[in-house]
Amino acid sequence: MLVAAAVCPCPPLLVPDVAAGAAPELDAARTACTDALGVLAASRPDLLIVVGPADQAGRGVHHEGATGTFEEFGVALDVRLGRDLGETAGRPLPPSLAVGAWLLARTGWADTPVEALGVGEPLEAARCTENGRALAGRADRVALLVMGDGSACRTLKAPGYLDERAAGFDAAASHALGTADTDALIALDEELAYELKAAGRAPWQVLAGAAEGAGLDGRLLYDDAPYGVGYLVAAWS
Repeated sequence: MLVAAAVCPCPPLLVPDVAAGAAPELDAARTACTDALGVLAASRPDLLIVVGPADQAGRGVHHEGATGTFEEFGVALDVRLGRDLGETAGRPLPPSLAVGAWLLARTGWADTPVEALGVGEPLEAARCTENGRALAGRADRVALLVMGDGSACRTLKAPGYLDERAAGFDAAASHALGTADTDALIALDEELAYELKAAGRAPWQVLAGAAEGAGLDGRLLYDDAPYGVGYLVAAWS
């Protein structure tokens, strides 16, 4: 059963070594992520699962001990998902899950078993919620760290250029995440999310499926669009 969730953005720029001189611009987002992970720790889960968008190579389950790197972003920094169990690490973590692993290491997450799930961005809502229900049944007390960004079309300099629909989409997602409204998350338009390059849509809908019937409350901790990309942080408990 899902007992808590933290929703965090997943840009590699969240890692100060990657952001370099621009790191202070995301200090507020990092602080909010730390607060959200504190909610996860307080829930005392039996299993923590990190969920984030992934390309074909990174989709599917990544076991504890899997590693990721930020070398493709010009930084020789490696991260590990949870504990080093002394076994073969398997496939490398996709960037979103590598950022999640970095957040966990940064907050000292150590004792609870950790797994990760890379979700294809085009995955339809019904499959997302089905995956979420399966994750919630993995243990008596499951917590999710859900990585994903809102639209990438909030300004002229955004990665997807300016799209007037972006602010409305992000506002709907922000309200749904801040109120733990699973129906509203499931209702997010898949095609519109794709057009707005909103990488968080599928992971958020996985969360919605996992939270069905759990009776969790939500709290929005951060909502901003630096670089024209919607970054949201929320905690469910």
